[in-house]
Amino acid sequence: MDNHSVKGRRLWSRRQAVNLTLLGATGGSLSRGAQESAGRKWKVLVAGAHPDDPETGCGGTICRYTAAGHDVAVLYLTRGEAGVRGASHKDAARIRTEEAKQACAALKARALFAGQIDGATEITARRYGEMLEIVRAEDPDVIFTHWPVDTHRDHRICSNLIFDAWLSGSRRAALYYYEVARGFQTQTFSPTDWVNIDAVIEQKWKACFLHKSQGITRERYDQDHGRMELFRGLEARCRYAEAFVRQMPGPGGMLP
Repeated sequence: MDNHSVKGRRLWSRRQAVNLTLLGATGGSLSRGAQESAGRKWKVLVAGAHPDDPETGCGGTICRYTAAGHDVAVLYLTRGEAGVRGASHKDAARIRTEEAKQACAALKARALFAGQIDGATEITARRYGEMLEIVRAEDPDVIFTHWPVDTHRDHRICSNLIFDAWLSGSRRAALYYYEVARGFQTQTFSPTDWVNIDAVIEQKWKACFLHKSQGITRERYDQDHGRMELFRGLEARCRYAEAFVRQMPGPGGMLP
């Protein structure tokens, strides 16, 4: 990490303690985008491959946005059809769709579904077009998705579909990548930005634990995402944090 990034991190963590001040990613004052958007309701789109990916990866950041009055849509590429042991795809989709809706309600966000199938996601011209239509309809100011270097194929596909839609949208929105199950799924992830989630950590946990079909217990959570929150908190000089990689070139100053 260069000196400029370290300086940005110190300023970031200091200002985060003040709470809902909107900072540029690498400076101690409001970015141009944040200044222009001050007092305006932002639209935020958070994309994940399966129910529970957005919640575990950046649920705290979602809470920070919704607490500030911004509109957040959580887009699930699939309904988790292959994610409930012993259940048919139909039954698993029903179970996990309901869990996703409950989790979004806890985060005060909206749930959207892209219609692909868990374990059989695709990158085709048609799928690129479908994702572009969703993104255009939402017209977000900020987009989050998986970091593309990941051991899970669905995660990689979700990331690439979103990236293509972002490119096709003239790169107008700020684009950030989040991590999940660091070391086991997300690989070679070096953050550029951090969000202090101390004030909303209980709300995030509540949303994550609503995914009961995934066995997300307190003990299991503490072994992976709980450790990530604490480690990123050390980096950001707070108790709990979430970390992101900002897509460059592109707008900045759009984190809560």
